[in-house]
Amino acid sequence: MLFGNSLLSQKTDTTVAKPDPTKKIQVVEASCGECQFKLEGKGCDLAVRINGKAYFVDGTEIDSHGDAHASDGFCKAVRKAEVQGEVVNNRFKVTYFKLLKDPEKKEATTKQQN
Repeated sequence: MLFGNSLLSQKTDTTVAKPDPTKKIQVVEASCGECQFKLEGKGCDLAVRINGKAYFVDGTEIDSHGDAHASDGFCKAVRKAEVQGEVVNNRFKVTYFKLLKDPEKKEATTKQQN
């Protein structure tokens, strides 16, 4: 029981792998493919939108980046992420994924501190 509680209380790492310094990092929109990008699927799955086109992501999962159904989660909001990878068979094969801080949250925190 203690082990289960410690798993739930751990901070979620929003970074997958380390970037390859020889490849360009793209900043893309990331969200739930079904809930936000209107892709057809069988449940809530992570997707990215690159140049206006959305792709499901392989290489990381939607719940690896926090609660997808939280107020700022992928099913409720479109977020920005740094990524490296490539589109293969109409899916984005990610080798690096880092969820960026939400600027509205940062601004709200700064206002609360003042």
